[in-house]
Amino acid sequence: MTRANETRQTSVTSDPNDSAATLAITDRTKLRRLPKRGSYDAAVVHAILDEALVCHIGFAGGERAPFVIPTTHVRIDDCLYVHGSAASHMLRSLAEGVEICVTVTLIDGLVFARSAFHHSVNYRSVVVFGTAMLVEDAAAKRRALDALIDKLSPNRTAACRGPNEKELLATKVIAVPILEASAKIRTGPPIDDAEDMALPYWAGIVPVQLARGLPRTAADCDRGPPADLR
Repeated sequence: MTRANETRQTSVTSDPNDSAATLAITDRTKLRRLPKRGSYDAAVVHAILDEALVCHIGFAGGERAPFVIPTTHVRIDDCLYVHGSAASHMLRSLAEGVEICVTVTLIDGLVFARSAFHHSVNYRSVVVFGTAMLVEDAAAKRRALDALIDKLSPNRTAACRGPNEKELLATKVIAVPILEASAKIRTGPPIDDAEDMALPYWAGIVPVQLARGLPRTAADCDRGPPADLR
């Protein structure tokens, strides 16, 4: 559904000479198809990770088939954190320090072309490769869990009970350094072949965005939603 050589595609790249802001390109992160869409700019990678509410974690489960599991995540500086039940297969596997691949995708628009072949999607995506690490330091674990809650709504940790010791023991937190990663982004209009431009079909973009609705108070809650959620 995408063209093999979209030379007019808007590209998002970083200055390769700016080592402080650019992630190292590895064999796993090097973009081979439509590389002009790629970015190794840490700020671009971080922004996409921060906006996304869900990531997918791929890992090999020993002798079992590979797994790809959706979960929530949060970034603190140059590290990605996920959490879950200490009894979950994914968290137990990741805690052993396995190699993983983390992906996020944000859909910004549906791209309609005059030909079916050139229909596409405007998107922002990130792929992170790395080794999962179990967070064992109590303060670091609490910091990551607080950040996960505050990602839902700023300062939400101040408006709810924090985890007690039993809950902390039942929860694992995994860290993934954002050292081997790349972003890939498509923006702009459809790119039709010249011979299709006169065809009598509509072409354009339908924007897509994730929007929050009005909060719905739980039936057993006697308080109204906080002002920042209204």
